[in-house]
Amino acid sequence: MIFRQLVEPESSTYTYLIGCENTGKAVLLDPVIETCDRDMEAVTALGLNLAFTLDTHIHADHITGACRLRSLTGCEVAYPADDNLSCADVEVSEEAPLSVGDLTIRALFTPGHTDKHHSYVIEQGGHTQVFTGDALLIDGCGRTDFQNGDSAVLFKSVREKLFALPEDTLVYPAHDYSGRRVSTIMQERTRNPRLNDEISLPEFQRVMAELDLPYPKKIDVAVPANLKCGDCVEEAVEHLHEIGGKSPQG
Repeated sequence: MIFRQLVEPESSTYTYLIGCENTGKAVLLDPVIETCDRDMEAVTALGLNLAFTLDTHIHADHITGACRLRSLTGCEVAYPADDNLSCADVEVSEEAPLSVGDLTIRALFTPGHTDKHHSYVIEQGGHTQVFTGDALLIDGCGRTDFQNGDSAVLFKSVREKLFALPEDTLVYPAHDYSGRRVSTIMQERTRNPRLNDEISLPEFQRVMAELDLPYPKKIDVAVPANLKCGDCVEEAVEHLHEIGGKSPQG
């Protein structure tokens, strides 16, 4: 497997380039519209062909690069089936994994940050990687106070789906606001201050209720654009830059 972790600094979003060595097919996971050219330079430099884009959920802090990448390359746009997006070419679910050449990307339904959120698992060469979107962050988790989020549902998703993965599974989140790039399931189970194995559901619900985070300042621009897979006018992207700064998701 060919793998690159790319970062968009304004939103602190990680985009993951995952490629099949045997077939040259690749997927960009959680691409950002402003970094499409950079992402395609990486795809080309590695001798890959972009077959898919894939998103973990409808993002509130940035606009996906899915439609722009499709227009540039002819790739297919994949989204969780539960999102029911007419702009998507491929729907993924726990019952319908995504095949990228010889690689299989298995979906895990992990709602709570949003009600349709999915994480993705790759098992390759005896190693497991999980791309947790905003459900599980390094030493944290996504907020649960918008887009039909629910702290009890998120607790269940993390404990029953993500923490059930092998302890040495590498955890790659969609964001980190401190520059950290990777964790493990064991690390999150033992030291995540919100969700470690010693935290009870009532404690977690109290923590989430007391976060008192500001209203996501980019949500009213980003979500409508992302419901169209990022097929939006340039003014929407410019508006995000005018708003500026980070819109923390956890």
